[in-house]
Amino acid sequence: MNTGNSTKINRLLQKTPSGVVLASHWLSQQGYSPELIRNYKNSKWLATFGNGAVKRYNDPIDYLGGVCTLQKQLELSVHPGAKTALGLLGRAHYLEMNQQVLYLFGNEKENLPTWFKKYRWEQQICFYTSSFLPPALGMTEFSHKNFSLLVSSPARAMMECLYLMPKEISLYECYELMEGLNNLVPNQVQQLLENCTSVKVKRLFLYLAEKSDHEWVKFLNKEKIDLGKGKRSFAKKGVYVPQYQITVSKDLEDYELPEV
Repeated sequence: MNTGNSTKINRLLQKTPSGVVLASHWLSQQGYSPELIRNYKNSKWLATFGNGAVKRYNDPIDYLGGVCTLQKQLELSVHPGAKTALGLLGRAHYLEMNQQVLYLFGNEKENLPTWFKKYRWEQQICFYTSSFLPPALGMTEFSHKNFSLLVSSPARAMMECLYLMPKEISLYECYELMEGLNNLVPNQVQQLLENCTSVKVKRLFLYLAEKSDHEWVKFLNKEKIDLGKGKRSFAKKGVYVPQYQITVSKDLEDYELPEV
Protein backbone atom coordinates (compact mmCIF):
# COMPACT_ATOMS: atom_id res chain seq x y z
CA MET A 1 0.00 0.00 0.00
CA ASN A 2 1.42 3.40 -0.95
CA THR A 3 1.93 6.24 1.53
CA GLY A 4 -1.12 8.19 0.33
CA ASN A 5 -3.47 5.27 0.88
CA SER A 6 -1.89 4.54 4.26
CA THR A 7 -2.44 8.12 5.36
CA LYS A 8 -6.04 7.98 4.16
CA ILE A 9 -6.87 4.83 6.13
CA ASN A 10 -5.29 6.39 9.21
CA ARG A 11 -7.56 9.41 8.83
CA LEU A 12 -10.57 7.13 8.49
CA LEU A 13 -9.69 5.17 11.63
CA GLN A 14 -9.08 8.37 13.57
CA LYS A 15 -12.43 9.96 12.65
CA THR A 16 -14.57 6.87 13.30
CA PRO A 17 -14.73 5.07 16.67
CA SER A 18 -14.06 1.38 16.99
CA GLY A 19 -17.09 -0.82 17.52
CA VAL A 20 -19.17 0.73 14.72
CA VAL A 21 -19.87 -0.46 11.19
CA LEU A 22 -18.62 1.51 8.19
CA ALA A 23 -21.35 1.75 5.55
CA SER A 24 -20.14 1.54 1.94
CA HIS A 25 -22.43 4.36 0.85
CA TRP A 26 -21.01 6.65 3.51
CA LEU A 27 -17.43 5.65 2.69
CA SER A 28 -18.05 6.54 -0.95
CA GLN A 29 -19.31 9.97 0.11
CA GLN A 30 -16.12 10.44 2.13
CA GLY A 31 -13.98 9.74 -0.94
CA TYR A 32 -13.13 6.07 -0.36
CA SER A 33 -13.61 4.19 -3.62
CA PRO A 34 -14.56 0.47 -3.81
CA GLU A 35 -11.07 -0.26 -5.13
CA LEU A 36 -9.47 1.51 -2.18
CA ILE A 37 -11.68 -0.38 0.26
CA ARG A 38 -10.61 -3.67 -1.39
CA ASN A 39 -6.98 -2.68 -0.86
CA TYR A 40 -7.67 -1.96 2.80
CA LYS A 41 -9.31 -5.38 3.19
CA ASN A 42 -6.39 -7.12 1.47
CA SER A 43 -4.04 -5.31 3.85
CA LYS A 44 -6.19 -6.38 6.83
CA TRP A 45 -7.10 -2.85 7.84
CA LEU A 46 -10.76 -3.57 7.18
CA ALA A 47 -13.00 -6.63 6.92
CA THR A 48 -16.32 -7.25 5.18
CA PHE A 49 -19.43 -6.81 7.31
CA GLY A 50 -22.16 -8.18 5.10
CA ASN A 51 -23.43 -6.69 1.87
CA GLY A 52 -22.75 -2.95 1.77
CA ALA A 53 -20.58 -2.47 4.84
CA VAL A 54 -17.16 -3.10 6.35
CA LYS A 55 -15.60 -2.84 9.79
CA ARG A 56 -12.17 -2.58 11.34
CA TYR A 57 -10.28 -5.85 11.09
CA ASN A 58 -10.96 -8.05 14.16
CA ASP A 59 -13.20 -5.37 15.66
CA PRO A 60 -16.13 -6.80 17.71
CA ILE A 61 -19.46 -5.24 16.74
CA ASP A 62 -22.70 -5.36 18.72
CA TYR A 63 -26.11 -4.12 17.64
CA LEU A 64 -25.56 -0.69 19.19
CA GLY A 65 -22.54 -0.23 16.94
CA GLY A 66 -24.79 -1.06 14.01
CA VAL A 67 -27.48 1.36 15.15
CA CYS A 68 -24.87 4.09 15.61
CA THR A 69 -23.95 3.64 11.94
CA LEU A 70 -27.62 3.86 10.91
CA GLN A 71 -27.97 7.14 12.78
CA LYS A 72 -24.69 8.92 12.13
CA GLN A 73 -23.65 7.65 8.71
CA LEU A 74 -26.97 6.85 7.01
CA GLU A 75 -28.93 9.56 8.88
CA LEU A 76 -31.84 7.27 9.76
CA SER A 77 -34.07 7.80 12.80
CA VAL A 78 -33.75 4.10 13.76
CA HIS A 79 -33.23 3.81 17.51
CA PRO A 80 -33.59 1.41 20.46
CA GLY A 81 -37.04 1.95 21.94
CA ALA A 82 -39.73 0.45 24.19
CA LYS A 83 -38.38 -2.12 26.71
CA THR A 84 -34.95 -2.07 25.09
CA ALA A 85 -34.47 1.64 25.78
CA LEU A 86 -35.80 1.31 29.34
CA GLY A 87 -33.34 -1.49 29.97
CA LEU A 88 -30.40 0.47 28.56
CA LEU A 89 -31.30 3.47 30.70
CA GLY A 90 -31.71 1.38 33.83
CA ARG A 91 -35.33 2.40 34.25
CA ALA A 92 -36.76 -1.05 34.90
CA HIS A 93 -35.18 -3.11 37.64
CA TYR A 94 -36.08 -6.48 36.14
CA LEU A 95 -35.03 -5.64 32.58
CA GLU A 96 -31.48 -6.68 31.84
CA MET A 97 -29.30 -4.53 29.63
CA ASN A 98 -28.61 -7.56 27.42
CA GLN A 99 -32.16 -8.52 26.56
CA GLN A 100 -32.76 -11.42 24.19
CA VAL A 101 -35.35 -9.52 22.13
CA LEU A 102 -34.42 -6.00 21.07
CA TYR A 103 -36.94 -3.43 19.88
CA LEU A 104 -35.87 -0.89 17.30
CA PHE A 105 -38.13 1.86 16.00
CA GLY A 106 -37.85 3.92 12.84
CA ASN A 107 -39.89 6.28 10.70
CA GLU A 108 -42.61 4.61 8.62
CA LYS A 109 -40.68 5.16 5.36
CA GLU A 110 -37.34 3.84 6.63
CA ASN A 111 -35.82 0.43 5.94
CA LEU A 112 -32.91 -1.37 7.51
CA PRO A 113 -29.98 -1.92 5.13
CA THR A 114 -29.18 -5.46 4.04
CA TRP A 115 -26.00 -5.72 6.10
CA PHE A 116 -27.97 -4.97 9.28
CA LYS A 117 -30.89 -7.29 8.50
CA LYS A 118 -28.73 -10.24 7.43
CA TYR A 119 -26.15 -10.08 10.21
CA ARG A 120 -26.52 -12.70 12.94
CA TRP A 121 -26.75 -10.49 16.00
CA GLU A 122 -26.60 -12.14 19.40
CA GLN A 123 -30.16 -11.03 20.12
CA GLN A 124 -33.35 -11.17 18.10
CA ILE A 125 -34.08 -7.81 16.45
CA CYS A 126 -37.70 -6.63 16.15
CA PHE A 127 -37.95 -3.56 13.94
CA TYR A 128 -41.08 -1.40 13.89
CA THR A 129 -41.79 1.55 11.65
CA SER A 130 -44.38 4.07 12.76
CA SER A 131 -45.32 7.73 12.72
CA PHE A 132 -47.34 7.92 15.94
CA LEU A 133 -44.57 10.10 17.42
CA PRO A 134 -42.33 12.65 15.64
CA PRO A 135 -38.93 11.04 14.87
CA ALA A 136 -36.74 13.44 16.88
CA LEU A 137 -39.04 14.06 19.85
CA GLY A 138 -38.25 12.56 23.24
CA MET A 139 -34.82 11.16 22.41
CA THR A 140 -31.81 11.02 24.72
CA GLU A 141 -28.12 10.36 24.15
CA PHE A 142 -26.71 7.06 25.36
CA SER A 143 -22.97 6.40 25.68
CA HIS A 144 -21.69 2.93 24.83
CA LYS A 145 -18.06 1.83 24.59
CA ASN A 146 -16.38 4.86 22.96
CA PHE A 147 -19.32 6.19 20.94
CA SER A 148 -22.80 7.52 21.57
CA LEU A 149 -26.20 7.17 19.92
CA LEU A 150 -29.78 8.26 20.44
CA VAL A 151 -32.27 6.07 22.26
CA SER A 152 -35.83 6.73 23.39
CA SER A 153 -36.15 8.68 26.64
CA PRO A 154 -38.08 6.86 29.40
CA ALA A 155 -41.34 8.67 28.56
CA ARG A 156 -41.10 7.95 24.84
CA ALA A 157 -40.03 4.35 25.53
CA MET A 158 -43.10 3.87 27.71
CA MET A 159 -45.33 5.13 24.90
CA GLU A 160 -43.60 2.73 22.50
CA CYS A 161 -44.35 -0.13 24.90
CA LEU A 162 -48.01 0.85 24.83
CA TYR A 163 -47.86 1.07 21.04
CA LEU A 164 -46.69 -2.59 20.99
CA MET A 165 -49.44 -3.65 23.41
CA PRO A 166 -50.88 -6.31 23.25
CA LYS A 167 -48.87 -7.95 20.44
CA GLU A 168 -45.45 -7.78 22.08
CA ILE A 169 -46.17 -6.77 25.66
CA SER A 170 -49.14 -7.09 28.00
CA LEU A 171 -50.92 -4.13 29.54
CA TYR A 172 -50.08 -5.44 33.00
CA GLU A 173 -46.37 -5.49 32.14
CA CYS A 174 -46.73 -1.92 30.87
CA TYR A 175 -48.17 -1.02 34.24
CA GLU A 176 -45.19 -2.58 36.02
CA LEU A 177 -42.86 -0.54 33.82
CA MET A 178 -44.85 2.64 34.41
CA GLU A 179 -44.55 2.15 38.19
CA GLY A 180 -40.80 2.70 37.90
CA LEU A 181 -41.09 6.03 36.06
CA ASN A 182 -41.62 8.22 39.09
CA ASN A 183 -39.41 11.14 38.06
CA LEU A 184 -40.40 12.00 34.51
CA VAL A 185 -40.25 15.66 33.51
CA PRO A 186 -43.85 16.94 33.07
CA ASN A 187 -42.99 19.34 30.21
CA GLN A 188 -41.37 16.55 28.22
CA VAL A 189 -44.29 14.20 28.85
CA GLN A 190 -46.73 16.96 27.88
CA GLN A 191 -44.96 17.58 24.60
CA LEU A 192 -44.94 13.88 23.72
CA LEU A 193 -48.62 13.45 24.56
CA GLU A 194 -49.63 16.51 22.55
CA ASN A 195 -47.72 15.27 19.51
CA CYS A 196 -48.72 11.61 19.80
CA THR A 197 -51.29 10.54 17.19
CA SER A 198 -52.29 7.24 18.84
CA VAL A 199 -55.43 7.56 20.96
CA LYS A 200 -54.73 4.13 22.47
CA VAL A 201 -51.26 5.16 23.63
CA LYS A 202 -52.37 8.48 25.11
CA ARG A 203 -55.32 7.10 27.04
CA LEU A 204 -53.41 4.14 28.44
CA PHE A 205 -50.36 6.25 29.30
CA LEU A 206 -52.43 8.65 31.39
CA TYR A 207 -54.45 5.85 32.95
CA LEU A 208 -51.36 3.90 34.03
CA ALA A 209 -49.55 7.03 35.21
CA GLU A 210 -52.46 8.01 37.44
CA LYS A 211 -52.84 4.46 38.69
CA SER A 212 -49.13 4.52 39.60
CA ASP A 213 -49.82 7.69 41.62
CA HIS A 214 -46.90 9.59 40.10
CA GLU A 215 -46.50 13.17 41.28
CA TRP A 216 -45.60 14.50 37.81
CA VAL A 217 -49.06 13.64 36.48
CA LYS A 218 -50.53 16.56 38.46
CA PHE A 219 -48.55 19.01 36.34
CA LEU A 220 -49.92 17.81 32.99
CA ASN A 221 -52.46 19.92 31.12
CA LYS A 222 -54.89 17.28 29.87
CA GLU A 223 -57.06 19.85 28.10
CA LYS A 224 -54.31 20.22 25.50
CA ILE A 225 -54.14 16.45 24.88
CA ASP A 226 -56.51 15.09 22.23
CA LEU A 227 -57.84 11.80 23.59
CA GLY A 228 -60.17 11.18 20.67
CA LYS A 229 -63.74 9.96 20.80
CA GLY A 230 -65.45 6.65 21.36
CA LYS A 231 -64.72 3.72 23.64
CA ARG A 232 -61.70 1.43 23.47
CA SER A 233 -61.60 -2.10 24.90
CA PHE A 234 -58.40 -3.89 25.90
CA ALA A 235 -59.94 -6.82 27.77
CA LYS A 236 -62.89 -9.15 27.28
CA LYS A 237 -65.43 -8.86 30.09
CA GLY A 238 -63.19 -6.31 31.77
CA VAL A 239 -63.86 -3.18 33.81
CA TYR A 240 -64.85 0.07 32.13
CA VAL A 241 -62.90 3.19 33.13
CA PRO A 242 -65.20 6.10 32.22
CA GLN A 243 -62.58 8.83 32.62
CA TYR A 244 -60.63 7.47 29.65
CA GLN A 245 -63.42 5.46 27.99
CA ILE A 246 -61.36 2.27 28.14
CA THR A 247 -62.06 -1.28 29.26
CA VAL A 248 -59.20 -3.04 31.03
CA SER A 249 -58.88 -6.34 32.87
CA LYS A 250 -60.44 -6.53 36.32
CA ASP A 251 -57.13 -7.69 37.84
CA LEU A 252 -55.40 -4.55 36.60
CA GLU A 253 -58.14 -2.15 37.64
CA ASP A 254 -58.44 -3.73 41.09
CA TYR A 255 -54.70 -3.75 41.73
CA GLU A 256 -53.59 -1.29 44.37
CA LEU A 257 -50.05 -0.13 45.06
CA PRO A 258 -48.68 -1.40 48.36
CA GLU A 259 -48.30 1.24 51.04
CA VAL A 260 -44.73 2.43 51.57
